[in-house]
Amino acid sequence: MLFSTAEITGILGSYLWPFFRIAAVLMAAPIFSSNFVNVRSRLMIAIALSIVIVPTIPDAVPSVEPLSSAGLLIIAHQILIGICMGFMLQLLVNAFIIAGQVVAMQMGLGFASMVDPQNGITIPVISQFYLIFVTLAFLSIDGHLILIRVLAESFTTLPIAPSGLVYTDFRDVAAQASWMYAAGVLIALPAIASLTMVNLAFGILSRAAPQISPFSIGFPMTIILGFVIILSTLPIVSSHILTMTEDMLGMISLLVQSNG
Repeated sequence: MLFSTAEITGILGSYLWPFFRIAAVLMAAPIFSSNFVNVRSRLMIAIALSIVIVPTIPDAVPSVEPLSSAGLLIIAHQILIGICMGFMLQLLVNAFIIAGQVVAMQMGLGFASMVDPQNGITIPVISQFYLIFVTLAFLSIDGHLILIRVLAESFTTLPIAPSGLVYTDFRDVAAQASWMYAAGVLIALPAIASLTMVNLAFGILSRAAPQISPFSIGFPMTIILGFVIILSTLPIVSSHILTMTEDMLGMISLLVQSNG
């Protein structure tokens, strides 16, 4: 069986261009981009997803030499599209990390930090708890499968071409950072209000009874009440995970539909 150069290029391109977008998503998206998922496993997942997704792409991929200037331009656009999609979903996880940092500071546990094995950075233990919680919740609602579905649909709404996202799309992605901070404060708002009232009560107590040391009584009580508040607000956090995951996946779909 003989193949011409054009046929070989077409077969190679039909899997090569989608592979770069899929690999870029796995490089930036939470869970897949974790340090405990090695590069070899990530590469195998990207190859497997490419084999599954490519037959579902309705539009033919451009027949371009992979090492030509047009081919390199297509590769660059696919990597940028994939990184933007994964980065936006990463903002969802970082919102809970920010919420944990705010709660830890209110509880007086801002100094209690540990290395996050997923991102390789030092974060408060409360943030680590929220990170584990949101990761398990994301997997339990099949968020990773929904991400793969959105990724497969992106090849229809934003086909493979030498052009891709425009500068306004990158501006919109950067603007999602404000959504991340707002979401973090919203998650931590019940703990902020409750612990503020606790600190206010201990402040009034220290003024009314100066012989009572606020550090010997207030500090342990603030930590204990902080854990009680975290435990009591977990159902609310669960609802936030569902709502924010839907919102972020919707924003990712709008991103890849902006030029479709």
